[in-house]
This record gives sequence, C-alpha cells and structure tokens, in this order.
Amino acid sequence: MDTDRSGEFQKEIAIVGGGPAGLMAAETLAGAGQAVTVYERMPSVGRKFLIAGRGGLNLTHTEPLPDFLARYHPVQPALAAAIEAYPPQALRNWCEALGQPTFVGSSGRVFPKSFKASPLLRAWLARLTEGGVAIRTRHRLTGLGADGTLAFETPDGSLSVRPRAALLALGGASWPRLGSDGAWVPLLEGAGLAVAPLRPANVGFAVAWSAHVTERFAGAPLKRIAARIGDAHARGEAVVTAGGIEGGVIYALGRPIREAVERDGAATLVLDLRPDLDAGALAKKLGRTRPGESLSTRLRKAAGLDGVAAALLREAHANALPSEADALATAIKAVPLRLTAPAPIARAISTAGGLTLSELDARFMLRARSGLFAAGEMLDWEAPTGGYLLQAAFASGRAAARGMLDWLGEGG
Repeated sequence: MDTDRSGEFQKEIAIVGGGPAGLMAAETLAGAGQAVTVYERMPSVGRKFLIAGRGGLNLTHTEPLPDFLARYHPVQPALAAAIEAYPPQALRNWCEALGQPTFVGSSGRVFPKSFKASPLLRAWLARLTEGGVAIRTRHRLTGLGADGTLAFETPDGSLSVRPRAALLALGGASWPRLGSDGAWVPLLEGAGLAVAPLRPANVGFAVAWSAHVTERFAGAPLKRIAARIGDAHARGEAVVTAGGIEGGVIYALGRPIREAVERDGAATLVLDLRPDLDAGALAKKLGRTRPGESLSTRLRKAAGLDGVAAALLREAHANALPSEADALATAIKAVPLRLTAPAPIARAISTAGGLTLSELDARFMLRARSGLFAAGEMLDWEAPTGGYLLQAAFASGRAAARGMLDWLGEGG
C-alpha cells in the first residue's frame, strides 16, 4: 500500500497485527474480494502462534458450547456470538482444509495431528498469498488519526496510510519478545478509548516455600489434584517452581486467585491431593497400617502421595500432621496454600484486560471511530488455557471482518 498523499481513502483494507485474529480477518476479507494489507511490527507474522505450538498447539476444545462459552470472562454477547458463529468444529474444518487434520486428546482438547504450528502456518500464509493478501512486516503503529489515517514507523521511515477500513489486532502484553508488549495502550488511551489495565493471565503465582521444598522439589509435578478458591474449583495438574506454583489447575483458577490477591494481598488456594477418593475411603486406607509404620510410609503407601505431595502437606501443617486416620484424610483433602502475587506479565501465557468491549458495537467496530474495528487478545476478555484463547482469537477476527464487510456494504 502506498503512502496516502491525496487525503482520499485508499481502496485497501488495513489490518494491524499478524497474529491469528488479524490473519483470520485477512482471510475472510480477501475471500470476499477485498484488497487487504496486513501490517506487522515484527520481522514475521504468527510468532506467538508458533510458540503456542511448541507444546502441541492446542487449537480448541470439544466440550459442549454452553460450557465452552462459560470459560470466558467477562461474559460479553459479542464475543459469545462470534464463537457461536465460528465454533470449535468450524475451526477444525478450517485446519483440515489447510491439510492439517486434527485429533481430540483425552481431556477433550483439540490438536493438529502433526502436533505442530509451523506446517499449519505455512499452509495458511500460502493461502493468504494466493488470495492476494499483502503482508508488510517491521511496521510499527504509531498513530491513529481522527480521519482514519494510520501512522507507522518502518525501516524506510515514517508511513501514513488512509485505508477504507482498518482492524486492530494488536495482541496483549504477555510475550514482549514476540511483539505482544501492550505498547498500543497509550495510543488508544490518547485517542480517548477506554482500556482496562493489562494484567497477567494463565500465569504462576508466588509461594513462600521453605528451603526444603525449593531445593528438593522445584520442577516437580503435582499430578491428578483438585483445587478450589471460594466457589471456583478445578482438576488437573500443577508444577512446583522455585518461587511458587504454576500449571493447568492454577491457570484455570487464575482469575479468582488474582482478584483475591489484588483485594486482600494474598489468596488461599485449597488443594485436594487425592480427589479420586472421598474422605471416608481415604481414611479407611490410612487406618490399615502396620504397627510401627512411619508417617512417611503411610502417606506413600496408603494415601498414594509422592514426595512432592507429601512435602506440601507437611509444609501446610508445619510438620505437625495428625496421626488419626480421619483427621489425616481431612488434611490431605484440604491443603491450604498461600499465594502472594502473580508472576510478571512478561511470563504469562495470556493477558487480562484490554480495550473494553463497551467501546465496540456488535460488529466489533469502535463506536467512537467509524470504520475502525478491533479483535483478538487486545480486547478485554480472558479465558484459561485449553484451546479457549486461540478459538476466541480466530472467531473474533472472523467476526470483525464480517462486521467490516457489512459496514462497507452499507456504504461505510
């Protein structure tokens, strides 16, 4: 796209951000015959997408749609409608059409059979190229003009364009080295737009472990546990780190944990180390002990606790565990863990906060900026890991593109 020197609108549509939301919007628009240019600040697009695939690329999840939608916070009709219009099966079909069939894991999560992001991204970029989508890398957004002009800094100097319409898909702030650093926040706030503070989501929390736990068990997994805080609960796994705890169970409860820390200065998470047994059944197992059997042996053989689980149990009770079976079973199924702070946002998987959805209409267009749309993680929503993050990015990008087409069709 050439620099706009005439002040007239150009024929192209501009998409700022080359992540899943931006690229899906580009595909949708190009498929409708629109000329599209994607502007990406990094040397290549899809960098965070590739990192997400490093552990297997969890695209989406197969749970029933009402349960799926309940994973998102805050509940927003526009985001729910976008996912309903482009549900998990649609994303799987899209992946299949790009030559990357998917499979469902034991937990209901969906992955490409290749278990990688790079083949999918290569096929996707080839489709976009065939569709006429232009991609301009090393273009950093620096200005939003009231007349629709976008300003960029590029290797060749400053650039100003005035597209027919534009989509912002700028990501969050959780991967600064990949381009998601939240640098767009002052730009939008300077334009008078409401942005909820960016905070870490899907992130570990600090725990003041004893030297024994840190030295012996940093990196050790806690498998098949349950956790609760207030009315929220989850099952899964976690990992003890040198400075705290992280993993799927923690991420699933991240929002109520973070809110408790912000409100009270700390949060108490209650762990159930044997969620597959009720307290009565566990007590019976613990009661079947041989004379002279040590507590460590009882915890290992009767309760089925490995070293790290037993260490956390002891630490929570200052090494003063009850010997009576019922009381010990109760302690195993309710281990209090004091969490004091989330890890820095640069170590988070995703971001909470962002451009408030009240700034957007049902088409994902900014109410105060006709012709300017927004989608993806830069919007104020959050969800746990498990496929929910990518699904919302893809679906909101598609929804914003379709909203843009509607607006253009009305003469916008």
